[in-house]
Amino acid sequence: MASSRAGNLPATFTSFVGRQPEIARIGSLLQTVRLLTLAGPGGVGKTRLALEAAGGAVKAFSDGVWLVELAPVREPAAVAGAVATALGVPDRGARPAVERLAGFLAQRRALIVLDNCEHLAHACAELTKALLSAAPELHVLATSRHALDIMGEHVLTVPPLSPQEAVSLLQDRAIAVRPGFQVSEVNRERVSRLCADLDGLPLAIELAASRLRALTVDQLADRLGDRFALLTSQCPTALPHQRTLRGTIDWSYELCTPAERLLWNRLCVFAGSFALDAVEGVCAGDGIAEGEVLDLLDRLVVQSVVLTTETEGLPRYRLLETIRQYGRERLMESGEVETVLLRHRDFFRALAQRGYDDWYGPDQVRELARLRADHPDLLAALDHDGDPRARLVLVTALTFHWCVGGFLTEGRRQIDRALVAAPEPTPERGRALWVAAWVGLIQGDLAAADRRLDEAEALGEQLGDLALGAHVSGFRGMAAHCRGQTEKSISWYEEALAAVTALGDERETTSWLLSLAAAQAYAGDPRAAETGRQVISAFEASGERWGRSQVLMALGHDAWARGDREAAKALVRSALENMRGFNDYAMVAWMIELLAWATASGRDHGRAARLLGVSRALCRVVGTSISAFGPQVAEWHRCCEGAVVDALGLAGYAQALAEGGLYDSPGRAIDYALIPAAERPSPATPADALTRRERQVAALVAEGLSNRQISSALGMSPRTADRHVQNILGKLGFGSRARIASWWSASQVPGDLTELKGLKGLTGL
Repeated sequence: MASSRAGNLPATFTSFVGRQPEIARIGSLLQTVRLLTLAGPGGVGKTRLALEAAGGAVKAFSDGVWLVELAPVREPAAVAGAVATALGVPDRGARPAVERLAGFLAQRRALIVLDNCEHLAHACAELTKALLSAAPELHVLATSRHALDIMGEHVLTVPPLSPQEAVSLLQDRAIAVRPGFQVSEVNRERVSRLCADLDGLPLAIELAASRLRALTVDQLADRLGDRFALLTSQCPTALPHQRTLRGTIDWSYELCTPAERLLWNRLCVFAGSFALDAVEGVCAGDGIAEGEVLDLLDRLVVQSVVLTTETEGLPRYRLLETIRQYGRERLMESGEVETVLLRHRDFFRALAQRGYDDWYGPDQVRELARLRADHPDLLAALDHDGDPRARLVLVTALTFHWCVGGFLTEGRRQIDRALVAAPEPTPERGRALWVAAWVGLIQGDLAAADRRLDEAEALGEQLGDLALGAHVSGFRGMAAHCRGQTEKSISWYEEALAAVTALGDERETTSWLLSLAAAQAYAGDPRAAETGRQVISAFEASGERWGRSQVLMALGHDAWARGDREAAKALVRSALENMRGFNDYAMVAWMIELLAWATASGRDHGRAARLLGVSRALCRVVGTSISAFGPQVAEWHRCCEGAVVDALGLAGYAQALAEGGLYDSPGRAIDYALIPAAERPSPATPADALTRRERQVAALVAEGLSNRQISSALGMSPRTADRHVQNILGKLGFGSRARIASWWSASQVPGDLTELKGLKGLTGL
């Protein structure tokens, strides 16, 4: 999703040593050069240098500094999608990712860090050229083993560390594993020789330092010398930096136990970061007991072979790309690569299938977060050259990942590819066809959806597959709804519901009952309330939220159409509360639009206008408009807008729209919409009860910054920041930071908005 906190640079867990001339040079170049490439051999520290320099430049880029990790990306065609995902550009609609990125960045001043471009150099060059042309305030900092070779590129070669920097880095990292270690006059010459043997490469130095827990500097220097000499004699044509780095990794590998080496090899099948259960499911067996995995993994973390990280709030592990490539070579030498790749595919297919089977339950948001974290490995599993029918099973199991998790374009590409690879008339193909139809309907491609449904209908008849026929009926109902044919929609949904009920499929019965309830409510059918109550009751019992929000929204629309604005507002607010965590831009926009209508009916025209601004902003992010929900919706929007303009005047309406437009992500929009009216401040209180500095702190709390980050942004001590937050809580009578954030979102006035933009410039948000 598009983040309310601009930028995604990861927090660092180790100190940055040396490189001050390079940092200064990069900082200077970024002021004038729009494409700067840091080039150099693997292990020289290009990524860490880029992140450190980018972190120092956040104040210069008001719309954020964004890291795009390209190492997991395998296909040139997927580069633009990877950049869009990293920047939080929603994957909605049918536009290519390049166009979505260009539109998103056109008016933004941002810095994108493209990391590990070498294996996708041409694709990176083409994308960078297109984005720099479309976005005049965009800058790109790339890391690669070679230049991208496009007009306007400035290449800065990253050298090895100077002798003193190399010694300082070794000492810093050695202290972490061997407290008390110091470089002194006694051992300085030996330490310097060790660093020289490592050619000043940061990766090699850090790997060496991790072994100072058990070995002396002399032992390290002696072993590394032997390894480099051995590699040089065996590979006379290898580049020097490849010989040195390979020698370092060879040495580190040989110091591992056989079981550690085996796990290292197998970990290399993961395309991205990975969770513990994935390691247990993919890497255990044939020499590694499942109960040994955690201990072995921990040992590899201690040895700096595996790194710890966090994705989607989940603890994860990852490998440096150089380590991954080395392990992959060893895995291929072992002859078990195909076996491990099959385990990998089967694990992620089972993970996806569990998420699909358990969708109508309490863990929807958690399951979507897990699938987002595992997205690179899900794509890798789909790339496995095995049974095409197995690919169909996986691509179908990921239905909600594609349709609700924000990966529509990628999902459509994968589904189409799987269907081409498996043209045989099978049940698996039938299920993939209706998933393809659903994706097409969400994207507004009704013609493509119709074609998929026609094929699925014929296939269902050929196979005698009654469940497939039921899905075809249901999605024909959705197609009718998209065309504004409400009665036809209800008829199709009733047919689908009757079919799955007869089959005894409780899960699909719930699914199509949900669709029927929504269609009845939008049509003003008197049966809507009873059908809706059935669905909501079932969902409340199971803890399901996504479907519940759809029904609540439809019932809210029905209440509004009947003139019961208070009931409509209550239902829509409940629907919005249930939508937290799903990142569904279009549905949240539609909900807030309806809330604006009900609010305008109550003559709170200023609030209604701001809500219309929120809805418009969400639609714009995904490249749509409220009229996409049908001609009647467009007409009702015009009526609401007319009433608001009559009350506020054109200038007042424009200002309110602009204020609402700040809430351009589902999370912030929902926070704004749900703030209770009693807590919204009057012009005099409680906003004026805060000092200017307290308002600045409140703004940064609302942006998600910690007290320590606030202290850094505003140039105060952490203790002072803590005191300001406590003062704000006391003055406003709130008990949590979340309440401050919600209050701030709902209570900003024009002066506050101007100040917030200034703060975003200070913090790089």
